[in-house]
Amino acid sequence: GNCSNSMVEEGSTLLRRMEISVAEAEKRTGKNTVNMQEIFTVYLIETRPIDAITEGHNPAPDSLWRRYSEFEILRNYLLVTYPFIVVPPLPEKRAEFVWHKLSADNMDPDFVERRRVGLENFLLRVASHSVLSNDKILYHFLTEADSRIKALSATFRVKNPDKRFTEMKHYSDELQSLTSQLLRVRARVADRLYGVYKVHGNYGRVFSEWSALEKEMGDGLQSAGHHMDAYAASVDDMLEEEEHYADQLKEYLFYAEALRAVCRKHELTQYELEMASSDLISKKQQREELATGMVRTFSFKGMTNKLFGQETPEQREAKLSLLEEQIVQGEETVTEKTVECEEYVKGAWVDMQRFKEQKDRDLREALIGYAVMQISMCKKGIQVWTNAKECFHKM
Repeated sequence: GNCSNSMVEEGSTLLRRMEISVAEAEKRTGKNTVNMQEIFTVYLIETRPIDAITEGHNPAPDSLWRRYSEFEILRNYLLVTYPFIVVPPLPEKRAEFVWHKLSADNMDPDFVERRRVGLENFLLRVASHSVLSNDKILYHFLTEADSRIKALSATFRVKNPDKRFTEMKHYSDELQSLTSQLLRVRARVADRLYGVYKVHGNYGRVFSEWSALEKEMGDGLQSAGHHMDAYAASVDDMLEEEEHYADQLKEYLFYAEALRAVCRKHELTQYELEMASSDLISKKQQREELATGMVRTFSFKGMTNKLFGQETPEQREAKLSLLEEQIVQGEETVTEKTVECEEYVKGAWVDMQRFKEQKDRDLREALIGYAVMQISMCKKGIQVWTNAKECFHKM
């Protein structure tokens, strides 16, 4: 079924025939689908034929700009078209869930550069794959700025989608979006918390220096300083513990993609069933037209028959016989595809219900654990200042 998307030259990977690189990234502004101004990053893809390079020529590379979202569409197309292949991953879309040291800004030059390298690595891996590299859509993606890549999201748009899978696909999108938002909030809170805890070390330093100046108050100030130093140092262990809960949430961020993959596979199965049914209906209509001599719709064949005369009875019988064979095969295919689709729906839905129970249980436990940890951190802060108050009382 994928032959129509394969390039003519088989047996060699695209990377053996073409030099590919993502040379640079550039910020741009434009209007999004809801007509609002946005800032985004585009990536320059450069390609050159290997033959020209090996022959000593050094032609200027062909180049075009692509957004990250277009890379996503390409990968989703490859996932659906080649379900039996482990398709290389893309780099992360945004700087997710860092709590300090790294910038979470999508326009941060270091992050953009890391993503540029990741996108180039994705293209090189796909272009070196023996099957994926010979796909026509991939070739168009690399070489034609006005390619069909934006239409790929509708490649397998089925006529009669299963409402349950449509809702599950929407749910997985929302689950990923909300989990991402929660993790980003958590990262910002952890980043601020890290700063608040560490700055308490300044209290420790000031109280310690002050204790050397005061005779009667010295011991109390020094003790209070020690409590502040201990408080500042405790944040590293606490944030390490917090990272454990963040990892549990991240797992469900990636589960959302696994849910979408199940829905995409169902769409492909349903699409194949609908195509087989459509082909069977077409064959039966051809048989009826051939048997009765009545052509329902305009066709080139019908026009030539009128101009040059009807087919001989022998020709008609031969075609009818061939159509009968094709119809029998088509009915078998429709039956097989129907069974395959029904079995897939049954098995997938059972596992989705199992997943839902697992998800509810895991997320409930993770969120309760996170809340308990936050309460513990607050209690620790109260205890530190209570101890400091006792030190001040003794001065």
